[in-house]
Amino acid sequence: MNIKIETAVNADFQTVYEAFDEQLFKALNPPLLPVKLLRFDGCKKGDEVHLQFPFGMKWVSLITDSQLDTSGFVFVDEGQVLPFPLKKWKHQHKILRKKKMTIIVDDIQYQTPHILLDWLLYPVLYTQFLYRKPIYQRYFDKKNILIEDIK
Repeated sequence: MNIKIETAVNADFQTVYEAFDEQLFKALNPPLLPVKLLRFDGCKKGDEVHLQFPFGMKWVSLITDSQLDTSGFVFVDEGQVLPFPLKKWKHQHKILRKKKMTIIVDDIQYQTPHILLDWLLYPVLYTQFLYRKPIYQRYFDKKNILIEDIK
């Protein structure tokens, strides 16, 4: 299954690129799903992110690709250890340069052991990533205010 959500934020590329860190990761965590961040290396190829869910379920993602060029920054996290019912997980994050704003793209591919379960999980995952849109927008509006206050 595939989920793709694009969010325009009122911040320049460099501000958004530099803010993709542990603090932003924690801000994006949905309030109803208690997830403990065990490890966050970053967003570069070879980095890892480890999460602990309730009931001892773990999630380990490896950043398998990262590329910075004139169009923006792209990195891919792939699930190495996934909680039930996920069998496969590939999340491509894009931070795309636009004139006076930046576009953040969450492009997720996932699979469970059964196609019916894929479809049942779709609205849950879609909602979880849709939840990020206003957080991204508020987060980067605040960053812009702080940057403008310094200038």
